[in-house]
Amino acid sequence: MPLLYITRKEHFNAAHQLWNPKISDEENFTLFGKCANPNFHGHNFDLFVCVKGQPDPDTGLVMDLKKLKIIIREQVIDDLDHQNMNIDVPWLKDKMPSIENISVAIWNRIAPHLPVGVALHKITLWETQNNFVEYFGDQAE
Repeated sequence: MPLLYITRKEHFNAAHQLWNPKISDEENFTLFGKCANPNFHGHNFDLFVCVKGQPDPDTGLVMDLKKLKIIIREQVIDDLDHQNMNIDVPWLKDKMPSIENISVAIWNRIAPHLPVGVALHKITLWETQNNFVEYFGDQAE
């Protein structure tokens, strides 16, 4: 049986601020620029969740994409959409909400909810037209 990869795209809007309280205001503004705005700033995020597995011989599916949509919505989108990631999202508490850290946190939210025989392959999170992160889980660490 072939190993196949399928991807579901979702979208959410959220605000955040990149700020390290361990360094001075000047260092924060130098390091993070506009992302250190004290009033936060927002993005229109695109999230791509890629899973892998062998297609079921009876259905031809690696996974029912409607079920993947529900997992992503319940575990990620419902918590992040139109929220301040520094303040409103418990599973990002005490983490710098960079797209790198958000991607790892999203992986950790989704992976345990996938059905047997299906594995998370990659999380891709687009923050802007020019900036995105790809995370392949522990295999890339």
